[in-house]
Amino acid sequence: MADANLAYLSVILFFPLALLIFLYLIVRPHPVKIPIKNRHVFITGGSSGIGLSLAHQAAKEGARVSILARSLERLEDAKNSIRLATGIDVAVFSADVRDYDAVRRAVDEAGPIDILIVNQGVFVPEELEKQELDEVRFILDVNLMGSFNMIKAALPAIKSRNDGKPASIALMSSQAGQVGIYGYTAYSASKFGLRGLAEALQHEVIGDNIHVSLIFPPDTETPGLLEENKRKPQITSIIAASSGAMKADEVAKKAFNGIKSALCFQWNWYGSIEKWHARQSRI
Repeated sequence: MADANLAYLSVILFFPLALLIFLYLIVRPHPVKIPIKNRHVFITGGSSGIGLSLAHQAAKEGARVSILARSLERLEDAKNSIRLATGIDVAVFSADVRDYDAVRRAVDEAGPIDILIVNQGVFVPEELEKQELDEVRFILDVNLMGSFNMIKAALPAIKSRNDGKPASIALMSSQAGQVGIYGYTAYSASKFGLRGLAEALQHEVIGDNIHVSLIFPPDTETPGLLEENKRKPQITSIIAASSGAMKADEVAKKAFNGIKSALCFQWNWYGSIEKWHARQSRI
């Protein structure tokens, strides 16, 4: 009788353990390799700074590259610099991300997209009390609404890919998208918003094998940073100086490493984004 009770108890204990192991195998993070070579990489804000470095990096890795920005002249300069460096021609599209119809026309012309990098951004540092609301709206419109416009316009083009390989949507946030900083009120709000966009979007597109990433670079040595520094409040400058700045090429390389090695939680995107956050927050 004692042996029978022991066997019965063992069976009772075994099944919950087996169920836990089974569930772990289902929901554990699965590394997803996203290939770049011979695939279409579409980059917004691609005419200068981090976006241009991303375009160079994608071209070096054998991708078909499209870049979008407002200035056609700067786009042509970017195209020439990439051709000289890599021998590869990139497609250029002049559009303002605040204009959904213009963005949609560019995406339609570009064709199916495999990797979308939403990189455009503006930053005008100033205390909220002093900053005009029109300027606040401009920052939010470009950084946050521009990202909505770009992703909404591009989703049909991403879903229409036919190679069966995983796709990626990467959003360029900022360390100011992790913690609020003096003088960054509008900018931080726009970048914090990208996290909510990314988390919810991942739930909506994971069934299409599309993987969403967030990138959190620090201050980066770009033409935009030089302009920002002219207007930074003194306290903001002191804070920024304490963390230093990276070169755009370094950010681009690390960003692509993260994009190519996305983590996918089949059920728990929040855990996935936390792991991505930990890996990329100090890019």
